[in-house]
Amino acid sequence: MTDFLRSETSATHPTLSELFFVFGRVGLLSFGGPAGQIGMMHRVLVDEKRWLSEERFLHALNYCMLLPGPEAQQLATYAGWLLHGRRGGIIAGMLFVLPGFLVIVALAAAYALYQDTHWLPALLFGLKAGVLAIVIEALLRVAKRALKSRFLIGVAVAAFIALFFFGVPFPLVILAAGISGFLKARGGRSTKPDVESKAPPLLRQIRGVLVGILIWQMPLLLFWLLAAPSSLIELQEFFSRLAVVTFGGAYAVLAYVAQVAVETHHWMTASEMLDGLALAEATPGPLVLVLSYIGFLAAFRHPGMLDPMLAGVLGASVAAWATFVPSFIFIFLGAPYVERLRDNAALSGALSAITGAVVGVILNLSVWFGLHVLFGKVDRVELLPQINFGMSLPDWHSLDLASLALFVVSAIMLFRLKFGMLPVLGLCIGAGFIRLWLG
Repeated sequence: MTDFLRSETSATHPTLSELFFVFGRVGLLSFGGPAGQIGMMHRVLVDEKRWLSEERFLHALNYCMLLPGPEAQQLATYAGWLLHGRRGGIIAGMLFVLPGFLVIVALAAAYALYQDTHWLPALLFGLKAGVLAIVIEALLRVAKRALKSRFLIGVAVAAFIALFFFGVPFPLVILAAGISGFLKARGGRSTKPDVESKAPPLLRQIRGVLVGILIWQMPLLLFWLLAAPSSLIELQEFFSRLAVVTFGGAYAVLAYVAQVAVETHHWMTASEMLDGLALAEATPGPLVLVLSYIGFLAAFRHPGMLDPMLAGVLGASVAAWATFVPSFIFIFLGAPYVERLRDNAALSGALSAITGAVVGVILNLSVWFGLHVLFGKVDRVELLPQINFGMSLPDWHSLDLASLALFVVSAIMLFRLKFGMLPVLGLCIGAGFIRLWLG
């Protein structure tokens, strides 16, 4: 299998050490939510390193968009698996999350002890302006490569309209795109059976599922044997349930998570939940790392017989474990099937249509993110309430001219001067703290 993957990905194949350092860099710079993170991986893996072809990258992305959980981290795992099998998938998936996890644990600890976040607005001011330019660059790059036909352009436009104007749930948009692509491909040409496309033996797959579930739920057994605080057991159970229903990214479930954390379990107050979201936005990695912040505070405040700081670290680790381990299971069990279906015309058509929908999704995220970066007040206006037709409109008097200026400078650095992300983010963070210093 490894030789097959090597021959099918690209002419240049990385060593494990190269894979480690590249995905370590990706993990450290993965700001901007899924749109920016996917765009950055595209730039590094397809354009710079040429480890993956355009087709292979988009094929992997399409599958990841169908899964619950953080799609960018799943894409990193899939890419690592393509390049170095399961070892590569584990390395890439872990490094995508680990830097942000360590940062959010440190920030959560500082917050639990001091609750001092006066520096956050300055950091977020600069960071978000630079990230907005990065997200737009990622959108243009992915759209240019992915939208190769009028049909796919139409799918992208329809996905954006459904999300931005009608508020259609993300899973329904992806499902509708996949069905439309499947039907179009079936109508255009027949699908030839492929003898080599046989799935792995069923017993092996069942064994893989059982082993994966056992690894995923191992903390529950350890907590029971060690008589750990009940807060850790509650965290493992809650975030395990959440992991398999989190479609559409962190924002799709944050309202529910906040309700459970604040009103049901009383782990924190509503204002502390908002502070945690701000902290997660200021760290690299998936925004869903905010769950580790929640886990830290929950266990820190209900430590049982443990030291509160130790309990907090364990709580953050439990939240991350329950959230991200299923992503590895989905990739390692599902990716071999997905790779064997690349020559199936109907299913390839479905996945190609999902690519078009993904462009619409990224455009919707970009518009939403841009409005909230550049304006202090954004409201959704219902134009036709009967059919749930509306749109987010900013209060033009709330335009932040400093954010606009920093965004323009960042865009010039990226698009015109061809600077990399690190100089752009460095400049923006520095500008944020200069603004704080000037008062």
